[in-house]
Amino acid sequence: MPATVDELAAFDEIIDVRSPSEFAEDHIPGAINLPVLSDAERARVGTLYKQVSSFEAKKIGAALVARNIAQHLDTWFANKPKSYRPLVYCWRGGSRSGSLTHILQKIGFAAMQLDGGYKAYRRHVVAELARLPAQLTYRVVSGPTGSGKSRLLLALASEGAQVLDLEVLAAHRGSLLGALPGQAQPSQKIFESAIWSVLNGFDPARPVFVEAESKKIGALRVPEALITAMHASPCFRLDVPLAARVQLLTEDYAHFLHDPETINRQLGFLTTLRGSETIAAWQALATRQAWSELVTVLLEQHYDPAYLKSLSRNYTPSAADLAFHTEDLSASGMLLLARAILAAM
Repeated sequence: MPATVDELAAFDEIIDVRSPSEFAEDHIPGAINLPVLSDAERARVGTLYKQVSSFEAKKIGAALVARNIAQHLDTWFANKPKSYRPLVYCWRGGSRSGSLTHILQKIGFAAMQLDGGYKAYRRHVVAELARLPAQLTYRVVSGPTGSGKSRLLLALASEGAQVLDLEVLAAHRGSLLGALPGQAQPSQKIFESAIWSVLNGFDPARPVFVEAESKKIGALRVPEALITAMHASPCFRLDVPLAARVQLLTEDYAHFLHDPETINRQLGFLTTLRGSETIAAWQALATRQAWSELVTVLLEQHYDPAYLKSLSRNYTPSAADLAFHTEDLSASGMLLLARAILAAM
């Protein structure tokens, strides 16, 4: 019998045999890619299927699949013990994953095929992201830009708390200058897979700490059920002096300090919102590399007003909220704050 998505944890390894481009768009978290058809080979077989016949396509496809599986047997599977138990999947749980599973079973491995393949997995993720967020309780870490929210989440995780760091999963810091240097954001589907994987591993009896995010982090959308649950949750509000916030941002955005052109290009996107005169003044500061002054005016004139507006709309104060003041945003300071927060619960 094929395995189901609920049985993923029972296997030593999850193998995605789809082409590299399919794997790159989305895959089961932790899966490895051992394609039985490359992108070019898959396109060739598909063209034969449409333009010639299914028989010719299958004949050519079988030869290609056999060669690729032989290569994987000579490399990836060469040193696997007899007790090795992999789960194999393709797009629909059809011939691609069936071919590798069959051969592995004939060798003597306890290999199994995922019932319904990636499509079944994707349906499961979509359904769970509509259901699972409401099954958990959240404590939302809020505070204006530069308050150390990401550092606090890291400290909370080190103390054993359950943490959902959406900005890490999205590979983006969630602001105009939030793109990470040299790192593209994942696809929307990979982002959702990562969120599902993290939420699925949480204990519903314990709270989940998450940063007060907007509906979008860079180009990626936070699942609707999750953002709704976050908006309805109590907040831990951070009160941090402006000077400490400026210092943190000049540290965390150090990769911009040698690239005024990039900053000025990004600031240009705010012209409609803030006006050309204001943007020109900010760009002049960037050109002069007056970083502390630039960060200060960006916080006072742009980020803080936007934060207060978003907070009043999405994370309205409640009696269950708690406020914490700190001036120490170092790793040790965040650790002390994390312990104080956990002790207050």
